[in-house]
Amino acid sequence: MPKEIIDEPVSDVAPPEDSTTSGDTHRKPHSRRRGLIEWGAIVVVAVLVSFLMRAYVMQTFRVPSLSMAPTFEIGDRIMVSKLSLDFGSIHRGDILVFKAPPAAFVACSDNDPTDFVKRVIGLPGETISLSKTGYVYIDGKEIHETWLIASNQGVTYPAASPVKGPFNLYHPYKIPADHYFMMGDNRSDSCDSRYWGTVARSAIVGRAFVRIWPLSRFGFL
Repeated sequence: MPKEIIDEPVSDVAPPEDSTTSGDTHRKPHSRRRGLIEWGAIVVVAVLVSFLMRAYVMQTFRVPSLSMAPTFEIGDRIMVSKLSLDFGSIHRGDILVFKAPPAAFVACSDNDPTDFVKRVIGLPGETISLSKTGYVYIDGKEIHETWLIASNQGVTYPAASPVKGPFNLYHPYKIPADHYFMMGDNRSDSCDSRYWGTVARSAIVGRAFVRIWPLSRFGFL
């Protein structure tokens, strides 16, 4: 007797999902989002560090004129240390970057000067004067400006400035407290303290310590 064939019901249960594929699908958007957040955090930290470095540690400046030639030429780029002023003192011969005093807008031919770079010649409380032969005297004694080349020696004279004051150095001048008398190395072509007065310590940005451009003139100052 032939056997009776009984049809078995087909199950409606779907085959198990591939766990590997499903996990990847859920993880990829999450990983991508986390990666973007990490990169965003890195950018924010980098910008913050750059800002803090520029504001409190050091900053680069472009030399705009020949007032410090041949020490600096137009277009030279220098690195300025700000911390050195917070933890050290200012000495004669230091090269400083400072905010242009208001009188410089009248005394100098530069268009809208904002920052100047000059050398410290006179310190607070000292009396500065000029000899008829073009040399600088501090408290009655000639100073030896070893940083000047031979052609810039003996050519420092009073300034015929539109801004009149004792700082023009037609007569001895006592430098006020917390102020500095600044001059460019290129004395015959430098609009400096002889033209617009002394620089307050609060206006000083920092001390130049290295020339970084052009590479052919790279060197510490």
